[in-house]
Amino acid sequence: MDRQALDEALADRYDADERSRRIVSRQAQDLADSCRIARDLGYPLSVEDVLANLDDAPEGHTLVERWNWWLGALDLSHGGYERFRVRPDVAGLDQSE
Repeated sequence: MDRQALDEALADRYDADERSRRIVSRQAQDLADSCRIARDLGYPLSVEDVLANLDDAPEGHTLVERWNWWLGALDLSHGGYERFRVRPDVAGLDQSE
């Protein structure tokens, strides 16, 4: 997982501030480093995987909401993904970005 490439791709694709992109890319790196995706889904996490899954989130969601939507789905289907979610109140993020 190339965290810098993910941050750049998030900047190109989503209207999100730098702090939100940095937090999501850090969580994505932590998720990749944990090998959870590889173990549960059979492939290592890539930038393209992250973008494709964030794109599946409902329209109008912020970047952080998209991330949390995807992680919520992973947690429901496989369990153990809650720790990778972003808590906007803890991260100091405005829900509306």
